[in-house]
Amino acid sequence: MSVRGVPAGTEYHRVYAGEGRRILRGMLAIVLLVVGFIGFAVLFQRLSEVVDAALFGRSGPSTPLRQAAGALGLAVLIPYCMLVQRVVYGVRAASLHSVAGRFRFGVLGRALLVFGPPLLVVVAVVALDGGNSVPWTTVDLISFFVIGMLLTPLGAAGEEYGIRGLLFRVFGSWTRGARSGAILGIVTTTVLFSLVHGTLDPFLFTSYLVLFSSMAIVTWRTGGLEVAVVLHGVYNVTALVLGTTLHFDIGAELANRGEAVGSWLNLAPSAALVVITAIVWWMTRKDGPARTPEMAA
Repeated sequence: MSVRGVPAGTEYHRVYAGEGRRILRGMLAIVLLVVGFIGFAVLFQRLSEVVDAALFGRSGPSTPLRQAAGALGLAVLIPYCMLVQRVVYGVRAASLHSVAGRFRFGVLGRALLVFGPPLLVVVAVVALDGGNSVPWTTVDLISFFVIGMLLTPLGAAGEEYGIRGLLFRVFGSWTRGARSGAILGIVTTTVLFSLVHGTLDPFLFTSYLVLFSSMAIVTWRTGGLEVAVVLHGVYNVTALVLGTTLHFDIGAELANRGEAVGSWLNLAPSAALVVITAIVWWMTRKDGPARTPEMAA
């Protein structure tokens, strides 16, 4: 028996698994995901550049419209990845939320209340470390704040649906067993997504490895993306919104991330994420990874 496209007793990352390993389907899904990541990013970036130049006479990576474009380019991945899943694997779109076949707002709310405040505090401490100061106007600061609060969480969610959702499921279906599939999915998505962020600084790269592995593990253990969306959303909103409020040039820092130099302070959020992941693992220690809507609840 299946529930909304999720076969009964199937863990989140094994929904694409069939009698064969479906390597070709998986490669097609990966190619489509990469095309979506790059295509939507370029499209929204170009639109923001045109509007910025035509209406405000300015350019560069650090404008409110560029921040909005970056977030929207990622947010569009949510329906896009659902469409790719449906077309390539014939699996209902809603199953990408969770094994319950829906987005579990209760799980989201509890994770936000319990894990949100401590993660916000430690990320804020890192954000206070400094950056390139820019004399933003009051209008710019208000625009950055509104866009950051409304669109940045959607952008973070889009990354989760692409990486911890679609990509995790693709790699998770390429092994014979559920446990080996989880390991392959967690390791590959973590390493690949960390490398994509464009830095090999040991502190920054380690912080990415911890961040993305934590989100992959909690996705596996909870049977859905809600907790990962919370962690990623709080992380990004705190860093971007607080940094901009403090007049740091966040856009320029992101554009030159390959030249950034980290410190031990960058690992403070990593310590919090390790604790959060351990809590989630402990809470699911008896039943293991959620495999049914009942367990997912």
